[in-house]
Amino acid sequence: MAHRILLRRFASMTLREAPRSLQSQSSAYFPALNSLCWHGIKPSFHHLASVTVARRFCASPTNEVSFNIQNQADFTERVIKSTKPVLVDFHASWCGPCRMLGPRLEKAVAQQKGKVVMAKVDIDDHTDLALEYKVAAVPTVIAIKDGNVVDQFTGVKCEDDLEVFIKKLI
Repeated sequence: MAHRILLRRFASMTLREAPRSLQSQSSAYFPALNSLCWHGIKPSFHHLASVTVARRFCASPTNEVSFNIQNQADFTERVIKSTKPVLVDFHASWCGPCRMLGPRLEKAVAQQKGKVVMAKVDIDDHTDLALEYKVAAVPTVIAIKDGNVVDQFTGVKCEDDLEVFIKKLI
């Protein structure tokens, strides 16, 4: 809790209010602060105190190759009707292996430079989709091309196996 309060105070402090030693050392000691995600628009530092920390920062850069499915219509539009091959990652927030596989999948998809995209489906929020695609365990990854299921696997795979799986899809 104390770390959150300290981070909130530090993040809400404008550079003009910061001590000179912090201003001169900020790039040396806080490189991660400079590389945080601003979602394309970097706000001026004059009004940072009025913006909530959770809205300004994110843990990873914006990612155009993966997206979260919102509902059945969104799944149909972005996955079934997609012109690109789609990896559908059925996962759950409580699933440890899912948390291990997710970043590996995103990295493997990003290496394809737009040839394939990734859809993330939380089975707790979208049980109907999980039942429709017969997902019995998580993580389950289904490869869909031209609206048809091409291949799938269940469980965690290493990066080399993921690369081979994606190459078959392309």
